[in-house]
This record gives sequence, structure tokens and C-alpha cells, in this order.
Amino acid sequence: AAEEAGVPVLLYEHDAIGGLAEAHVLFNARAVGQAQGQRAAELIEAMPEGTIRIARVKGNQGEYGTTQYELGQNEYLDPLIASGRVEVVCEDFTPNWDPVQAQAFAEDCLTRTGGGVDMFLGMNDGTTGGSVAGLGSQGYAPGEIVVTGGQDATIEALQFIAQGWQDNTVFKDLRVMAEAAADMAVAILNGEDLPAEWMNGEVDNDYMMVPAAFLPVNNVTLDNISDVVEAGIYTWAEVCQGAEDSQLCQDNL
Repeated sequence: AAEEAGVPVLLYEHDAIGGLAEAHVLFNARAVGQAQGQRAAELIEAMPEGTIRIARVKGNQGEYGTTQYELGQNEYLDPLIASGRVEVVCEDFTPNWDPVQAQAFAEDCLTRTGGGVDMFLGMNDGTTGGSVAGLGSQGYAPGEIVVTGGQDATIEALQFIAQGWQDNTVFKDLRVMAEAAADMAVAILNGEDLPAEWMNGEVDNDYMMVPAAFLPVNNVTLDNISDVVEAGIYTWAEVCQGAEDSQLCQDNL
């Protein structure tokens, strides 16, 4: 409809399938999955010898992001699975990224395996938060089973990291995205070329290859959670809620 009306479309983060678009500004979804997979592989490497049993809590099925996150994660997981170091004991997609659905999946997986899970690997903070809620509801303590694969740097995820429930979240600085989108929108409205400093790829939206600005991502763990605070997203008081006695918060409050 936009194409028929002569209205240019600039895609912002999520994809739009099957129509004309001038450009797409998004955080590099493949890089997000790679960061999650690399972190999971590092954690697995540090675990005792033997087979590590993981549960994969995927995102909404069919989305560009979900597909790219899985491809990125698989770059690190597939060799571990092939070697027998990792066994995937449960895996499923999470309709609409619903944390309640992710919690139900985690609880069901723990029940079906008799607690035989060493790691829950999600794709965003909603799915990892669901895993945390599932572990809490079944009496597990923070860190007893690793929860990793976060994304979005929500305040809940950062609090879970400070409390020891969650290992990581991929931080995407929305100020950078807003700046890129504004620059691209102005160029489109002025009939100018897309700004070369942002453009670095393409996204297939089943209609065309859309010129894309893939933005960098930052994997945040307990070691560099300060990056989010220094970016002005949250304060230490907010991050440390429920973890005031931890060494991290003692050092920063």
C-alpha cells in the first residue's frame, strides 16, 4: 500500500515482509546470536568434563531475528554437539517472545528431564527471564543451573545478572539506532543517497534485498555491566535492587 501511494518505508529493527523498503536500520542479528553462542561455549568450556545438557529457548518462529540468532548461536554450538560435548535435551520456539510461555517451557523441561539440565540458552531477556522464573518456581538457587542468551539489557535482566540468576545480556544502545534512523530518514526525504557511514549490508525481505545499516552489539556480563550504567540507561541503584549485598553493588552503590 505504501508503494502504491508513493510513500517511502524505512524499516526500524524488525523486518517487514513482501514490500518495497528504502532501507533497514537494525542491530546485527547474526552478531547477536554469535555473541550468545560464543558466551555459551565459553561457559561450557569451563564446566566439568562430560556431556553438558542444554535447553534451547528460541524466539518467535519465522522471524528474521529468530532465524539469525539461531544461525549465530549454531556457529559455536554445532561443533560441541557434533563432538558429544553438548546434548540438546529440550528446545522449542516461544510464541510472540512471551516470557510466560518461556517459563512454561522451562518448567516442563525440568520436569521431563528430572532436573537433568545444565544450561538454559535463550535469545532475549524475555526468554531468559522465563527460564529464571521457571527455576525459581521449582526451588533452584541462583547459579545452580546456568541461564544465558539474554538480549536487550532490560532492567530485570541486569538485576538477574547482579543477583547471579542470569549470565549475560546483549546490550543494544538505542541512541545509536535513533541517530542512524534519523540520518537515513532525512536522506530519504531529501532524495539523497543513503548515508554511506551507516550502510554496510542487505536484508532479504522476500520482495527485495533491502539496503541495511547493521549496528554493533555489546555482550554484557557481570564483568562489564557498568557499560550500561555508563551509557545512562539505568543507575546502579536500579541495577542493584535485590543484590545490594553483592560485591559488585557494594563497590558501586
